Amino acid sequence: MDANDLSGKVIGAAIEVHRLLGPGLLESAYELALERELILRSIRVERQKAVPLEYKGAILGDAFRMDLLIEEQLVVEIKAVDSILAIHEAQLLTYLRLADKRLGLLINFNGKVLKEGVRRIVNRL
Repeated sequence: MDANDLSGKVIGAAIEVHRLLGPGLLESAYELALERELILRSIRVERQKAVPLEYKGAILGDAFRMDLLIEEQLVVEIKAVDSILAIHEAQLLTYLRLADKRLGLLINFNGKVLKEGVRRIVNRL
């Protein structure tokens, strides 16, 4: 599936999660619910996917964990904050670069309308 089509499907699933749960929960609750919603839609998802850090020719261990990796190509970072900050976008871009992925979604579940809390981040590779 094309990454752009996939991102649309993930956003649709996130809207459903937000519609049913509303704002105000911890990020972990939205992560679990979105994972379940994607599985119900037959979309492959890995939760808390570890990514090793390579630094100056050595693998130093797991640098971070992606909240969700969708169909091995789309990284989803989940937030439940008052507003998305530039550091959140920079964080996702770094995750994309280190994981060698092109497209990511930053989804903030803490707003009244979910689509206002969705950012697409593209790694220009």
